[in-house]
Amino acid sequence: MGALAAFSRTGVIKGLALSTAAQAQTRKKGGAYRRIATEEAFAIPEMMEILGGYCNSNWDNPDLDLMRRFTDPEAKTYKELIDLGDERIRNMDENGLDMQVLSLTAPGVQMFDADTANAIATLSNDRLGEAIKRHPTRFAGLAAFGPLDPKGAVKEMERAINKLKLNGFIINSHTHNEYLDDPKFWPILEAAEALDRPIYLHPRSPSELMSKLYADYGMSHALWGFQAEAGLHAMRLMLSGVFDRFPNLKIVLGHMGESIPYNIWRSDYMYEGSGAPAKMKPSEVFKRNFVITTSGVNHAPVLKYCIEVLGADNIMFAIDYPYQSSKPAVDFMNEVGISREDKEKIYHRNAERLFHMSA
Repeated sequence: MGALAAFSRTGVIKGLALSTAAQAQTRKKGGAYRRIATEEAFAIPEMMEILGGYCNSNWDNPDLDLMRRFTDPEAKTYKELIDLGDERIRNMDENGLDMQVLSLTAPGVQMFDADTANAIATLSNDRLGEAIKRHPTRFAGLAAFGPLDPKGAVKEMERAINKLKLNGFIINSHTHNEYLDDPKFWPILEAAEALDRPIYLHPRSPSELMSKLYADYGMSHALWGFQAEAGLHAMRLMLSGVFDRFPNLKIVLGHMGESIPYNIWRSDYMYEGSGAPAKMKPSEVFKRNFVITTSGVNHAPVLKYCIEVLGADNIMFAIDYPYQSSKPAVDFMNEVGISREDKEKIYHRNAERLFHMSA
């Protein structure tokens, strides 16, 4: 072994040792919890370049209004999104995070035509798989796919799990104003159920069918439109009978369930006599087939309410990095007044089970 190779190998080993020591120190300070953050965004330059071109076009779309802030390569968030190495891991170490479950940032590939979507999804999944190989104890990942081509999507889903060893799937609500309760998308749901991996149903700006009334007062994005869009999508799935056909399918919703837990009693009450095809009440479907995350909601009363209504087995910790800061989310979960057992479930046990991750 040459001197340069030996030096490089020594540096890598030293870096790993420092990283492990940092994890151990922050874990000790936080109460010895393993911390897995389950909605953490990344991007690849090729996707951002296409979205940047859309942002400079005349396409009047609320997703692009948001993306204009992030597609500039000099923007701080852009640099954080495309980083799958040192700076991201440094941020994790500083905040006591053991792992991030990475997913392609919204709106992902769903604004593209079918061929472009398939190509970018494949490329991003390859890059994600490579990052996980480089940092197998720090990263896990959710695979993107192009819903416009359900057969191609299924093929990529199978490759992502069986070859790349990813942990689930990401979809950003509607695709060209269409939703997953449409039977043409059911091969995607069938594949996720067969592969025993969840689909993370992530928000995006409201579809053209509902967007006009959200355009005022900044409501198109996280202020209100995101939860309205993702919550609508989830309710369509629950009421359509999709989960009667795919009883073992798992869907993950961020942001403390996109407001659905707070409306679940009323949804059950109004379900009777509604004519909805689903055989089970919304609360029954939600508790059986959905898991929620804490992403973007560092609010103790909300978390305690969701534990009471859904049970701690159905909640996972998430940050929404880099769109939200790691420290407030970790501090919140460290300090929130819930049992240690529930905190362990939310911090890591549920993610390990749902995403087939080693404990």
